[in-house]
Amino acid sequence: MIAHLRGTLLSKSPTQAVVECAGVGYDVSIAVSTFSALPDAGAEIALHINTQVREDAIALFGFLRREEKRLFERLITVSGVGPKLGIVILSGLPPESLTAAIRSGDHAQLVRIPGIGKKTAERIVLELKDKLDDLSSGIPAATPAAFQAGPVADDVLSALTNLGYKREAAQKAIEAAIAKYESTELTIRTDFDGLFRRSMQVMR
Repeated sequence: MIAHLRGTLLSKSPTQAVVECAGVGYDVSIAVSTFSALPDAGAEIALHINTQVREDAIALFGFLRREEKRLFERLITVSGVGPKLGIVILSGLPPESLTAAIRSGDHAQLVRIPGIGKKTAERIVLELKDKLDDLSSGIPAATPAAFQAGPVADDVLSALTNLGYKREAAQKAIEAAIAKYESTELTIRTDFDGLFRRSMQVMR
């Protein structure tokens, strides 16, 4: 069972990272928060890994922080929440906000995440509300890495569509976020995490 990977980052996207370890490239599913904190391809990284074994496949889910992995593992114990949805949930809200929403029973915050309906939100709160005490102090937010190449807006669009939003609606949200925040936050176009979060706010 793979629990940790350290190696060279070969490539990354908002939902995936390929890490080379001892000549083998591992395809790892990641959340948007992890993507925004990863360095450029070619750098050495270390990921905490949750391995899911099925009859037809072995899937790896990676996290830069041990606390995020632990939160993910709590989420997938909830009935109806599989690993893929768990990654979507972690992409939809920063870990510290997600933990706070669950502990406070904030269903409205949870149902804004694509794929989370009212019943699923209620189950998450019911089953996890009292099981996050060791995470109650908050999970450090990821520090976005500097973007050296490629349009950040395209990465944000890819992340939003992978979360389940329609492409046209996502494009409009990104444009609106840039128009709204660019004058006061001059780095919004090159800050993936900032543009992603603000585009999500516009869509809500």
